[in-house]
Amino acid sequence: MLKLNDQEFLGEGGCVLSEIVTKQGQSLTLDLHNRNGNRGLKNLGKLTVHAEETVASRNAIEVIFHCSRLENKDLFSKSDPFLRISRIVENGGSIPICKTEVVDNNLNPIWRPLCLTMQQFVSKDNPLVIECFDFNSSGNHVLIGKLQKSVADLEKLHKQKTGANFILPSSAQHGYEKVLKGQLFVDQFCEKPLYSFIDYVSSGFELNFMVAVDFTASNGNPRTPDSLHYIDPSGQFNAYQQAIMEVGEVIQFYDSDKRFPAWGFGGRTIDGTISHCFNLNGSASGVEVEGVQGIMAAYASALNHVALAGPTLFGQVINNAAEIAGQSLSYSSCKYFVLLIITDGVLTDLQETKDALVRASDLPLSILIVGVRGADFKQMEILDADDGRRLESSTGRVATRDIVQFVPMREVRAGGQTSVVQALLEELPGQFLTYMRSRDIKPGAVNIAQTSASHATI
Repeated sequence: MLKLNDQEFLGEGGCVLSEIVTKQGQSLTLDLHNRNGNRGLKNLGKLTVHAEETVASRNAIEVIFHCSRLENKDLFSKSDPFLRISRIVENGGSIPICKTEVVDNNLNPIWRPLCLTMQQFVSKDNPLVIECFDFNSSGNHVLIGKLQKSVADLEKLHKQKTGANFILPSSAQHGYEKVLKGQLFVDQFCEKPLYSFIDYVSSGFELNFMVAVDFTASNGNPRTPDSLHYIDPSGQFNAYQQAIMEVGEVIQFYDSDKRFPAWGFGGRTIDGTISHCFNLNGSASGVEVEGVQGIMAAYASALNHVALAGPTLFGQVINNAAEIAGQSLSYSSCKYFVLLIITDGVLTDLQETKDALVRASDLPLSILIVGVRGADFKQMEILDADDGRRLESSTGRVATRDIVQFVPMREVRAGGQTSVVQALLEELPGQFLTYMRSRDIKPGAVNIAQTSASHATI
């Protein structure tokens, strides 16, 4: 209700949220300045901002489900089942809260551990609907069976080592439900404290940023204004500069040294060879640059020394990022790596990229892909694996988790958003937490590691 225009202006300060939550104690002190950004000779004072995460409950349960004797819904093979769990709400409807991965060609599937938070199931006695579907790539999944159980019921099934029969509602006779032979079993049920993304980053865990830029010929001649690589003399960013700045400015605060590996791919380098992973700064030895501005400077410089070529290959860039992430495991468990790939083209090494991603799914690594211009990005959507089907390598190995988030810039713009950041970073905290939980790495691990290191030094 206060009319600010009638009040005396004392000073202002600004920051981004990530600057606060990554500080020790989650507090940040700002120097106040005038509206024009200058402090002048007069000391306008300081403002301390403290952030606190409000969580209703940190309790969670981890369950492992398996099914037996599911009804086959496929004609020439076995069903590809997955589970979807929904919470029943007061009006009688239901809200999906989680789902398992798809298990291919199996009527007795076992799924990976599933984590349910208190925020999702609300109460142990709250009824949940558990549905088993046969996956179809068209999105028209076929219901195999369903049942209704609370979290307390699931715990009882685990203790008694008994299964619960699925039922199938009949459309022919109203109110009649067919009891199926297929059963759901709970192989594991355990309660555990659930740490949040903020718990990790505030205790010293870092996100280490990396970037890879597409230098294929489909981007157009960088010297012409219609090129995606055109550097506008007016200072207006092209799509590549925009993606680097917007994502980098958020992630950089989670990285203590702000030294970022930066690559290009699909370009003909100064020695005349086409490279699918070259150092953006032109250095033969050092791949890192200083800060987001260092990436921007290296990118602008590379446009003067690298000729656009092709084809569009991701495999080598992903393997290099994975190698860095893998090497970090020998000296630290508190680093997580984020590779930003910016591209305009259709991928020509889809299976090699899948192989690289499946290998990298075991490592502390996430990959963000921004698609610029209007290319056909169906392959990128396959890599994203948002349909629930995890990537499979050429040897048949399945990715342990989803590590890719793809966003076409044109769709973000069409949706009325002013930035690709929100869409692109949407899944990152979840991917980070999935990795940490799968390795049972707790927020305090960084402090323990640092203490051990200091004792070793002494």
